[in-house]
Amino acid sequence: MKTTKKITAAFLLALALCSFNNVKAQETAKYDQGFRLGFGLSGGYATEKPYKLALGADARLQYDLTKRYSITLTTGYNNLFVSKSDGKDLGFIPAKAGLKAFVWNDQFYLIGEAGAAFPVTNNYNQTSFLVSPGIGYATKYIDISARYEHYSDFPTVNNNGTPGQGAGQIALRLAYGFKL
Repeated sequence: MKTTKKITAAFLLALALCSFNNVKAQETAKYDQGFRLGFGLSGGYATEKPYKLALGADARLQYDLTKRYSITLTTGYNNLFVSKSDGKDLGFIPAKAGLKAFVWNDQFYLIGEAGAAFPVTNNYNQTSFLVSPGIGYATKYIDISARYEHYSDFPTVNNNGTPGQGAGQIALRLAYGFKL
């Protein structure tokens, strides 16, 4: 099941990148390609037990391919909090790559990222595949976005109390970015 999800995510990312090539060939206006760097804070709600809340900070490097399409590399630190009676918090470092597409007024965008989450707390050492679709609004310096992030291999607790697998979070990100 895990392998099927990973193959599906990889296929969708490849399909998005291939469709981007066709759109890029149709654009005729010149655009000043370049790098942007953004630093963000995010907070959210974990969608599976035993986790309750999520908090994180990140750095995102973005390369603008055209006025509407960019590729992204994102890393940082996230923590999934649990109540004291449910165990220990799970802290991890995400490493993601993705595609950002501005869809309205060159400010509203859709973003899809995929990568790995490397746990760094609680003697837990199972690296997890992660996928993260989102929507956002960006100006010259400010970036506000909402995303869902799924970690396929992180431990959870099912409703009947048995161990499960596959945690997620819904998060809001506020970032400051600038051209390099």
